[in-house]
Amino acid sequence: MVSVLSGLLPVPIVQAPMAGGVSRPQLAAAVSEAGGLGFLAAGYKTADGMYQEIKQLRSLTGRPFGVNLFMPQPDYADSAAVDVYRCQLAGEAAWYGTELGDPDSGRDDGYDAKLAILLDDPVPLVSFHFGCPTPEVLESFSRAGTLTMVTATAVEEAQAVQRAGADAVVVQGVEAGGHQGTHRDNPENDAAGIGLLSLITQVRESVELPIVAAGGMMRGVQIAGALAAGAQAAQLGTAFLVTPESGANALHKDAMTNPLFTRTELTRAFSGRPARGLVNRFMREHGPYAPAAYPQIHHLTSGLRKAAAAAGDPQGMALWAGQGHRLARDLPAGQLVEVLAAELAAAKAALSAEAGS
Repeated sequence: MVSVLSGLLPVPIVQAPMAGGVSRPQLAAAVSEAGGLGFLAAGYKTADGMYQEIKQLRSLTGRPFGVNLFMPQPDYADSAAVDVYRCQLAGEAAWYGTELGDPDSGRDDGYDAKLAILLDDPVPLVSFHFGCPTPEVLESFSRAGTLTMVTATAVEEAQAVQRAGADAVVVQGVEAGGHQGTHRDNPENDAAGIGLLSLITQVRESVELPIVAAGGMMRGVQIAGALAAGAQAAQLGTAFLVTPESGANALHKDAMTNPLFTRTELTRAFSGRPARGLVNRFMREHGPYAPAAYPQIHHLTSGLRKAAAAAGDPQGMALWAGQGHRLARDLPAGQLVEVLAAELAAAKAALSAEAGS
């Protein structure tokens, strides 16, 4: 699998699939054309919306790419807690002049329909977030000629990924921006995240799968560190969020390096699942009270977030960002891949020179 993974991406850089319109075809195509691996995010899209983006991406590049799916979520949310949170957000809805969403809009994100499309018209690689598919699903993709990756945030999850039969594991450190891809959302573990380098080492000693490292990396020297720790490639999200090809809102892009936003935290405020973003007013006021209820809270706050963006107010938006956000560079995506690859090569050469001296 290591050689197959290398064949997919001459440069060991994967553009993270960022849902919500960020990872659009233009971004994935630019990254793949530069030798990395571009990704489409199917999360929060309809099955047909995903299919149309795949068609568009194929018209932009003949290089390999990936598609990311969200796993269906179990119904363990406390409906009473969701109702209480709805009442707490009533003032936000009035302020932005919008309605709160329906928390029961769906938990499976069109999973089965998306599987059917991807098995009928295979893509080079499919990855999964928020859980691990069944061995039968992974075997179906293998028969279709599609490689598979699954996110893991702990050794036990990585072991589950290996048992299920995936081709690689995305090891996500706590530094990563956006949602933590935990297989089971347990509030007791909210403060138990593991740093990327420690997690890579633990997973490397526990499973035999190729590792794609994810979490806070913004420079080639950080990629070199992840590779030295045992990863075969690095997945970067925040670094690509600010590129011209990214579909992120301009306010979101600006916030990455805006001195007004000084730090990130994990919060349930916007979606009901732990996700790392820039600390803003909404997160400070509502994060401590948000219940463990995904995707119910995501659906509930969807209109609020859109209204805040339309009003030009980043204080009410979900500004997902990794811990390295202040290192963001406003470069075209293809050029960013080239710069990261050059930095990686320089870091490797420096390590070799030190080893030889």
